Amino acid sequence: MLIVIVGSTGTGKSELSLDLAERLIARGQPAEIVNADAMQQYRGMDIGTAKLTMRERRGIPHHLLDVIDVTDEATVSKYQTDARTAITEIRARGAVPILVGGSGLYVSSVVFDFQFPGTDPQLRARLEAELLHIGPGLMYSRLQAVDPQAALRIGPSNGRRLVRALEIVELTGAPHLAALPDEPVYWQPSVLLGLRTPRERLTPRLDARVERMWAAGIVHEARDLLEAGIENGVTACRAIGYAQALGQVHGTLSQAEAIEATQQLTRRYARRQVSWFKRYAHTHWIESEAPDRGEDALAQVDRGGAPDFAPQNPPVAAP
Repeated sequence: MLIVIVGSTGTGKSELSLDLAERLIARGQPAEIVNADAMQQYRGMDIGTAKLTMRERRGIPHHLLDVIDVTDEATVSKYQTDARTAITEIRARGAVPILVGGSGLYVSSVVFDFQFPGTDPQLRARLEAELLHIGPGLMYSRLQAVDPQAALRIGPSNGRRLVRALEIVELTGAPHLAALPDEPVYWQPSVLLGLRTPRERLTPRLDARVERMWAAGIVHEARDLLEAGIENGVTACRAIGYAQALGQVHGTLSQAEAIEATQQLTRRYARRQVSWFKRYAHTHWIESEAPDRGEDALAQVDRGGAPDFAPQNPPVAAP
């Protein structure tokens, strides 16, 4: 069985995963944790992603942390392969895999039986050249004409995702799909646990978290990442917090402006996460501040989770 812990940023998913793993280990059941936060895959991006240090991991094995360089592109399709491989190997060792993170599509790519269409290097190169020539606004208009739902999800400014969506439409003749089906098809039997915090308490917590990132030295970390080539990559340099810290390094943002912008983007991202995970059927929701949340999670694991749907006509998703 696969245990999955989801929720918006700042709700304590990592802490719950550790508490649950320790409870399983205490009764003789080994457990290992698989990261499902896209940005925590990057080496050197620690402060802004709230990545657990080795000491904070309490001796519990963690997977898919610090596995790619900031110059590399993070893709959902590669992550799906890597995460499923890790989960399969954990189960082969007789341990329980715990998938934890807040990157909605990354979680979905593992939990549900998503299939990813391939890519065509020549077509991709042509679309990327067009993006440079005409800009994301016109690419967005083009996508609106052929797949308005994808255009609505992606928005007019994310050139990389606009290119990918248009590539999929040209390759498959079908829309770019990145949403959950009405009747989800599970990759394997899973227990879905969700952490939630009322917005009136989550918002000040998120704002304070951003302030702690700056106090902890995210600007210094951003300078180090500049030397590692972060601005030569296509995904890491746009991460919330790092893009603003880099703006401060370059002098285009003051510290106050960088913090405020990060706070606003973090709040917006948390709202998107809440909307995404609310669609997960069979999720057992736990109040993040409940003192018995670890025992509640363990009891849900013992009861079992989502039904074991046999894969049929799996949904198609794109990074």
